[in-house]
Amino acid sequence: MTGTSAVIPAAGKGKRLGKGFNKAFAEVAGKPLVAHTLSVFQASDVIDDIILVCGSEDVAACESLISRFGFDKVTAVVEGGEHRQESVYNGLLRVKPEAEIIVIHDGARPFVTEKIITESVSAARLYGAAIAAVPIIDTIKSADDERFVGATIPREQLYAIQTPQTFRGEIILSAHEKALAEGFQATDDAALVERLGGKVKIVPGSADNIKITEPRDLDFAGAKLGGGAPIIRCGFGYDIHRFGPNRRLVLGGVEFPNEEGLEGHSDADVLLHAVCDALLGAASAGDIGRIFPDTDPQYKGISSMRLLSHVGAILAAEDWKIINLDVTLVAQKPRIAAFVEEMRKNISSALQLRKGQISIKATTAEGLGSIGRAEGIACYAVASIVQQELRV
Repeated sequence: MTGTSAVIPAAGKGKRLGKGFNKAFAEVAGKPLVAHTLSVFQASDVIDDIILVCGSEDVAACESLISRFGFDKVTAVVEGGEHRQESVYNGLLRVKPEAEIIVIHDGARPFVTEKIITESVSAARLYGAAIAAVPIIDTIKSADDERFVGATIPREQLYAIQTPQTFRGEIILSAHEKALAEGFQATDDAALVERLGGKVKIVPGSADNIKITEPRDLDFAGAKLGGGAPIIRCGFGYDIHRFGPNRRLVLGGVEFPNEEGLEGHSDADVLLHAVCDALLGAASAGDIGRIFPDTDPQYKGISSMRLLSHVGAILAAEDWKIINLDVTLVAQKPRIAAFVEEMRKNISSALQLRKGQISIKATTAEGLGSIGRAEGIACYAVASIVQQELRV
């Protein structure tokens, strides 16, 4: 038996990434994520051929990707199963019988290096099984069902396990077949070998060798893989409303009972309107008057909390993330200090932010002008947003 084959499972749904499609095809720095992973194995001198495993709905996309990037080491595209273990097994069945060593690596780990692959293959050839891992650096504690600390676990012998996980062909195939026959499921391939009494050698992984799972991981990938520096923008918002009869006063989504309300087509929440315009301005996405015109009856009396949520969705659709909001309300009345925390909570809920990202202050006009004469309320808002240079 000679040769080394790689099995790359990329059949996950990527639900935690929240993009609605297989994360392996999220485009980062001009290439689908899985293409970055395949590029490392394509370039490795110790890899002879590659089996790519994907969902049945992604087979055509994988074949197109292979052709587009010239991955001539990929000899087969295999349909995955319901779980990762089943997908890997499907890939193993397509490995050439003469392959001595099989490397299994997650398609969503694009930062694997040729050095890690080479060391993993060498260790598997010597010991039969090897995994990439990094030492745990945080203190680890166990807890009971009520989340009280049970014990502090010595970390000197603890490792965070990564891929590649590399094996002699007959060892990993036998371990998978045994698990399948007994209905055993594990979180990684090495566990299947361990349960049969096999010894698994640890080789040094890398702190960068992360599995792309959450949106922040994708941001990291974009920056590291050449997506460029983040784009940071600021936006300014301003709104003013006069007091009017028979109107509720709503500020920051909080109703102020027994106070004179503000005139407007919606609920006239001057604070949220300023926030909306600051966000829209930062994203170059128009303004509140254009998106929610006062000539449209559907916005008659609408809660500005709904408008703010819609603005948040507009920014999210373009991958803008809000860094912070700074709001200053200018009014002779009412006093808002007792309601600021509720306002911050409302805004954080509508925009899915932490309250610490939102500042709300108030001042008076010192008796000057229309605001100083208590004829209305004005509000100023500044928003900072960030967008990584990537598209998915």
